[in-house]
Amino acid sequence: MPAEGVPLTPKADLLTTEEILTLARLFVKEGVDKIRLTGGEPLIRPDVVDIVAQLHQLEGLRTIGVTTNGINLARLLPQLQKAGLNAINISLDTLVPAKFEFIVRRKGFHKVMEGIHKAIELGYNPVKVNCVVMRGLNEDELLDFVALTEGLPLDMRFIEYMPFDGNKWNFKKMVSYKEMLDTLRQQWPELEKLPEEESSTAKAFKIPGFRGQVSFITSMSEHFCGTCNRLRITADGNLKVCLFGNSEVSLRDHLRAGASEEELLRIIGAAVGRKKRQHAGMFNISQMKNRPMVLIELFLMLQDSPPALPNTSSWDPLGIQGLRHRPSVSNQVSTLWKRCLIPQTCPFAQRQLGSGSPQRHYSSHPDSDTNPKCLSPKSQASASHSGTLPTSDQLTHVDTEGRAAMVDVGSKPDTERVAVASAMVLLGPVAFKLVQENQLKKGDALVVAQLAGIQAAKLTSQLIPLCHHVALSHVQVRLELDSTRHAVVIQASCRAQGPTGVEMEALTSAAVAALTLYDMCKAVSRDIVLGEIKLISKTGGQRGDYHRT
Repeated sequence: MPAEGVPLTPKADLLTTEEILTLARLFVKEGVDKIRLTGGEPLIRPDVVDIVAQLHQLEGLRTIGVTTNGINLARLLPQLQKAGLNAINISLDTLVPAKFEFIVRRKGFHKVMEGIHKAIELGYNPVKVNCVVMRGLNEDELLDFVALTEGLPLDMRFIEYMPFDGNKWNFKKMVSYKEMLDTLRQQWPELEKLPEEESSTAKAFKIPGFRGQVSFITSMSEHFCGTCNRLRITADGNLKVCLFGNSEVSLRDHLRAGASEEELLRIIGAAVGRKKRQHAGMFNISQMKNRPMVLIELFLMLQDSPPALPNTSSWDPLGIQGLRHRPSVSNQVSTLWKRCLIPQTCPFAQRQLGSGSPQRHYSSHPDSDTNPKCLSPKSQASASHSGTLPTSDQLTHVDTEGRAAMVDVGSKPDTERVAVASAMVLLGPVAFKLVQENQLKKGDALVVAQLAGIQAAKLTSQLIPLCHHVALSHVQVRLELDSTRHAVVIQASCRAQGPTGVEMEALTSAAVAALTLYDMCKAVSRDIVLGEIKLISKTGGQRGDYHRT
């Protein structure tokens, strides 16, 4: 809760019980099979038990959940369970009562713990506990939280600190998933990865012998936009297709204006069609105007786990005529999800873009080279291939009509991929001496550049438009001083298990580390030269290994 609180929405602006149920019926009819009441705090709504009971009557709705601060949970849970509630998420960021009061601006820690134990007593398994981890506030409690799963059927979910209005987000406060995982493995090296459910937002782990499990929500360091099937409706009736997007569409206003079911479906379909391929990077999100989590109410999940849509920014949302020509309205929204699969272009967007205007979009190109992720390596002159396959003589990211095309790697087997790239920064004698002696006013240039290189490797798919997102298992950035040339030699290596190579990650890492060195030293000298950014080697993939000679 922000220190200054949040402005209360006038009651007249909130969705009524009937409006909530009307929208719920519409979404369930179109394929939504899970609804979660979130917040703010849903359990302060006097009609919450009645809402759950009426949702329970909807045919096709398989899961009704609630995300709560837990303070009223023990009192209301028996009624909610009887009404049909079958999933619980409880927000708890600390196990220290005094710290709890500081975070939530009120007392109530013991009521939350009572609610957790009441949920276990009533047979909920697992009881999900959500913890937002913040450096300097609660990262020292990770092991204490995980220890609870030894004897209790909890799914302890650690969430990376995310930017929202009012939370004064700062990158330095964010503890990444990998850092948290390393901390847990130092204590429990036997920690094992569990299979991921389709469209799951969490990476789950379990300690052998423990009743519960541990999960990580990696929204910042490893986004899951490509498999996200979530929609959100705010307490005042606005549809959000992305938690991190500031674009909202008022369904409440259309409902109150007497919109028909078909009109509502067109509005929803247009909003879903504008869903971007992935959310902005963490630093861009932190600068965006976006309502805080405490002002979001209804959370919907579509069945069949459809992935996120490509960005079709040229599509006019008010002119979506494609829906009008369908023989029936039924399942329009779920059809839109299922047909607009990455890397294909959304069919409705194709209809709306003028045939005479240039189109920027993603499309599948099954005949293209499946190993390099941007350009063919043909231009790499002084190189040798240890594999048997020749390099491609075609650009891999252009289709037969000359349009940008993303390589389809869906049918390719997962193999271990390793790539090494290098770069050089010629600093000159003055800047070199300051770096060597760590005397720069900005700080330790080598350490900052190393961290920047690691971060860049993980964000490559957000920087290079047609690169696939790769879950890297290892990144290493080394910087060595060359006193004969007053230079810093950078070497970046990346490793992953997957269907596509990691050379772009290694090259991006080396390049960004070099750029960071320039930024750290530019006040001393503008004669710095960046160069020799190149791929040293790559292994794995159908085209064999590559080693620069």
